[in-house]
Amino acid sequence: MTSRTAIVLFTRDLRVHDHPALATTCAAFDRVVPLYVLDPALAGRSPNRTRFLHQSLAALREALRKRGGDLVVRHGDPVVETVKLAEEVGAAGIALSADVSRYARRRERRLRDDCRRHRVALRTFPGLTVVEPGALTPGGGDHYRVFSPYHRAWSGHRWRAELAAPRRVSLPAGVRVGRLPAPPAGESPDAVPGGEDEARRRLSRWLPTLPRYDDLHDDLAGDGTSRLSPYLRWGCLSPLAVANAAGDRGSPFVRQICWRDFYYQVTDAFPDIGARAYRRGAAEDWRYDDDALAAWTEGRTGVPVVDAGMRQLRAQGWMHNRARLITAGYLTRSLGLDWRPGVAVFFRWLLDGDVANNSGNWQWVAGTGNDTRPYRSFNPVRQAQRYDPDGAYVRRWVPELAAVDGRAVHQPWRLPDEVRRTLDYPPALSAPGSDPVWLR
Repeated sequence: MTSRTAIVLFTRDLRVHDHPALATTCAAFDRVVPLYVLDPALAGRSPNRTRFLHQSLAALREALRKRGGDLVVRHGDPVVETVKLAEEVGAAGIALSADVSRYARRRERRLRDDCRRHRVALRTFPGLTVVEPGALTPGGGDHYRVFSPYHRAWSGHRWRAELAAPRRVSLPAGVRVGRLPAPPAGESPDAVPGGEDEARRRLSRWLPTLPRYDDLHDDLAGDGTSRLSPYLRWGCLSPLAVANAAGDRGSPFVRQICWRDFYYQVTDAFPDIGARAYRRGAAEDWRYDDDALAAWTEGRTGVPVVDAGMRQLRAQGWMHNRARLITAGYLTRSLGLDWRPGVAVFFRWLLDGDVANNSGNWQWVAGTGNDTRPYRSFNPVRQAQRYDPDGAYVRRWVPELAAVDGRAVHQPWRLPDEVRRTLDYPPALSAPGSDPVWLR
């Protein structure tokens, strides 16, 4: 009897637990070739994410080896290398987790065309979200444009079954597995390491704090969020497994996972989300100021909570979600600068930067996206006073202000002149000709 072989092409699903493409393929085929292709077209976009990716690939390889298999690594065009490997091993099928970005959709389309020409079956699987994009649609529309009705539909939807990791992965004989490149240094010295084992450890350690999530998650200094977003972005954790572990579908934490699914289904319907305003008729009267953009990027705007957030981003490759809203609101609402350069800065530094959530949240803040109140504003001082009431978050990341006690740290421009002159800190930056209420 001839053994049947298939390839599982890994992309942003770097795990063995609850991996539908891997589990189904291992059950259906005698030999399975787990494959990752390092695409030079994506190299250099984010040293932080490249380091996290390479660490996650090393962990994936180890997990597959424990099950008798290995991770085959190739360099080049993912479609060309996958089809070439399929010919080498005589693969009858290729399995792939479905994704929504323009790059991913083009990759899948090209792969499907090449598989058809080579008479190889291609099947896509869920796994990057809890509920597949397109599985929920409102009456008269192809996707949900507003979160609340999507959340109601999502919470009531029947989720797929969570899958165990395959007990064994059998690789065909003679396959050249290839070497993994050493992880690069990255740019953020305090970035967390990648990998499924690390992700599962962090989830287990964090779950006992889940009952207090609603009280803690907006506290900037308390840092009570899960910090699992990089592991979800790279698929080191299954979002379904995380949601199941959290339990209550209506809980504030699971609601955040639903927000993630929401932007995936928006991006599936509107793949230009990172480059073009989602909301029809959105006012885009932005100004362009390279010096102001650089000051914001480097955390030297003179607005302490903004600078704290941007410095955390550069140090950790991560930023507290409330700080993301504040810093994005300041760039677009206070400085009047285009949201797209902000997307690019976040995308460079964030370990969890992806097209759907990074762009979707930026557009929400900028008033060009899915917000039902597109003209809302973010007063950075009021936000800081509410979510960092004693200034601990600001003093942690802006040491120039460490000597300023209490909430006075949020408005250094109001300190007595003799105190202000001793601070090595710039005056607050605002749009030319504007008089923002928070600066008075």
